[in-house]
Amino acid sequence: MCAQIPAPPYKVLVVDDSAVVRQSMQAILDADPQLQVIGTASDPVHAADIIRKQVPDVITLDVEMPRMDGITFLRRLNAQHPVPVVMCSSLVNDQSETLLQALDAGAVDIVCKPQLGVREFLQDSCTMLCDTVKAAAVAKVGARRRSRVTQKLSADAVLPPPNHKSMARTTETVIAIGASTGGTEALRNFLEQLPPDCPPVIIVQHMPGGFTKAFAERLNGSCRITVKEAENGDSMLTGHALIAPGSLHTLLTRSGANYAVEVRDGPLVSRHRPSVDVLFRSVAQTAGKNAIGVIMTGMGDDGAKGMLEMRQAGARTLGQDEATCIVYGMPREAMKAGAVEKEYPLERLPQAVLTLAKNRN
Repeated sequence: MCAQIPAPPYKVLVVDDSAVVRQSMQAILDADPQLQVIGTASDPVHAADIIRKQVPDVITLDVEMPRMDGITFLRRLNAQHPVPVVMCSSLVNDQSETLLQALDAGAVDIVCKPQLGVREFLQDSCTMLCDTVKAAAVAKVGARRRSRVTQKLSADAVLPPPNHKSMARTTETVIAIGASTGGTEALRNFLEQLPPDCPPVIIVQHMPGGFTKAFAERLNGSCRITVKEAENGDSMLTGHALIAPGSLHTLLTRSGANYAVEVRDGPLVSRHRPSVDVLFRSVAQTAGKNAIGVIMTGMGDDGAKGMLEMRQAGARTLGQDEATCIVYGMPREAMKAGAVEKEYPLERLPQAVLTLAKNRN
C-alpha cells in the first residue's frame, strides 16, 4: 500500500556541507508558507541523527560531502526508510552521469547550483527551488520579506497563438511527449517499448542544462530506437527520438512534408525552459492532425494549454494515469482543461500510441 501523501506545510531537511548553502536554502524554503525546514545537516551522518528524531517529508541532498557521499546515503535511505529526495549539486557537464546515477538510486529531481555565486543563484531561483521541493514532497516513493517571484509566461512569449489555418496533408505521424518530475523513469519505460520503425518522437523533459545529453545517451543504450539530444536543424526520422536540451526551448518545424526541430533560447514559459507548452503549440501549428501528444508525470500545469491546442488542431492526445504517475500534476491539469482524450497506465501508453499511429496511416 502506498504511503499517505503528506499535507503542507511539508517538512524539509537540508543536507549540504556548505554553510552558505544551508543558510540560503533554509531562508528561501522557510519563506514559502507550504514548506518548513525542520533541520539542516553538514553531512549524511548528521542527517541520519535528525531523521531518527523526526522524519521529513522531503530532503534536499548534496552529492559531494564528508564522511559519506550523497548517492550512498540515498541508497541506504531508500533501503531503510524511503523519503523523497531532491539532489542539489554543482556537478555538471562531464560529471552529469553522477547525478543521473542519483535518479537511478531513487532521487525525485535534480537542482543544479553554480560553483560560484551560490547564494545569489538560490535567491534568483527561489520559485523554481520551492516548486521542485513541493513536487518532491508529494511524489510517490517506496512574515518575512518575500522573495522575487518569476512571472509565469505562456507560450505566447515564444510562439504566436494558433491561427487555425488548414494544414497541408502529409502521411508522416509525429509523437510529442512532455514530462517533468518522475519523467526520467517514465520515459525510459515508454521508449524501451518502441520498435525501430516507430514514428519520430520529440520530447520535453524538465531537466537542468548539461544533463539531457547524458540522459539521451543512456536511453540510446537501452532502447531499440535511436535517442539523442536535439540539435538545431535535426530531422525528425523514423525510429528516432529527440530530447530537448535542458535550458533551451525546442520546437517542431516543417519544410514541405519533412519535419525538423528548432532549438532556441527564450524566456521561461510556465516557469520552464524547455517548456512543454512551447513544444506542443509548435506541434499543433506544424503537424496538426498528423500528431499524437502524450503528457506524463510531473508537477504543475506546463503542457495543458499546448495539448489543448494540439487537440483542437486535430491531434490525438493521451495522458498517463494517476496510479502510475510519480506526481499526478501535469496530466491532471491537462485532463481538467479538456486536452486529454484518454488516460492509460504507463505500461500501456506505448502500445496505445502505436495503435493510434498505425490507424492514422
